[in-house]
Amino acid sequence: MTAMAGMTEMAGLRPAHFLWQVTDRVAVIRLNRPERKNPLSFESYAELRDTFRALAHASDVDVVVLASNGGNFCSGGDVHEIIGPLVGMEAKGLLAFTRMTGDLVRAILHCGRPVIAAVEGVAVGAGAILAMASDLRLATPEAQCAFLFTRVGLAGCDMGACAMLPRIIGQGRAAELLYTGRVMTAEEGERWGFWNALYPAGRLEAEAMALARRLAAGPVFAHGITKTQLVQEWSMGLDQAIEAEAQAQAICMQTRDFERAYRAFVAKERPVFEGN
Repeated sequence: MTAMAGMTEMAGLRPAHFLWQVTDRVAVIRLNRPERKNPLSFESYAELRDTFRALAHASDVDVVVLASNGGNFCSGGDVHEIIGPLVGMEAKGLLAFTRMTGDLVRAILHCGRPVIAAVEGVAVGAGAILAMASDLRLATPEAQCAFLFTRVGLAGCDMGACAMLPRIIGQGRAAELLYTGRVMTAEEGERWGFWNALYPAGRLEAEAMALARRLAAGPVFAHGITKTQLVQEWSMGLDQAIEAEAQAQAICMQTRDFERAYRAFVAKERPVFEGN
């Protein structure tokens, strides 16, 4: 697919606060503080937000994998670099910070690309939110996920958790996790629908990349429409949703990929999608 006016080439990105690699139109992001289980800082929050915003206009990335590093996904906000400074901050600065972290979730939801989380070890606090905000979530049987905001004296309603988590695992289960801050085991997470699948640590990333490449080989324009509708239909009634999907599907029917699929079916061949 050729780059269009206004589109961005992302392969050459050189972020300062996480690792970035693009292979076969799949971008892999890893937080890069493995010695501390990959906590977030003010700077990494902002850089991740800006990167996902840019992905909405990328010409060379079709799928994103949020991967683990050093056996862990993300241990949340850094205690010394984030929580400490927040304790001494005035209300205006606090609100600017919480809006910025929420903007990271918005950027993930609106980047127009499927996002796959591949979680080893801990995904807690904001790390659990990063997994939650992803479209698909894979983990190891040993992975530990916790929305532990109440453990530091805060509400469970952080970065969209009270809206999104109940839609994934149900209201009662979400309420328990958000009130108690306890660890959701991998077995619970898979049974409740939070994890799409569990794989041994030695297979996890290979499975995530295989899934990402399968999506990247599909009708990526249509995948973007699917992601848009998954987000927008949260606030729609059923009649609105059916009409919105009618309009969205009519747009997809005008793509060359739709025609390619038809011609491949007639020829009894596998369609080769090109994203247009």
